[in-house]
Amino acid sequence: MLLATTKVVDVDRFIQIFSTKGADKRRLHGCKGATVFRDPSEADRVWALFDWDAEGWKNFVSDPEVPAILHEAGHVGKPQAAMLIGNYGA
Repeated sequence: MLLATTKVVDVDRFIQIFSTKGADKRRLHGCKGATVFRDPSEADRVWALFDWDAEGWKNFVSDPEVPAILHEAGHVGKPQAAMLIGNYGA
């Protein structure tokens, strides 16, 4: 699993691209799914939890076609991955 955050120009536009072109590109790099959250304290920030391993994420962000997709989705800057520090059963 991988958690990432980014600011976006428009959340609806982001979701439209994230769920189509973005999903197609993520699948090519082994992503099995994603869940998106809106940050209640920042209306222009989204969080995404990906069913993805670190190698798939690395390949995705290195793909030369990804920056154009991020731009079309309205990303403000690059997505930042959160560091997993633990996984607990309850």
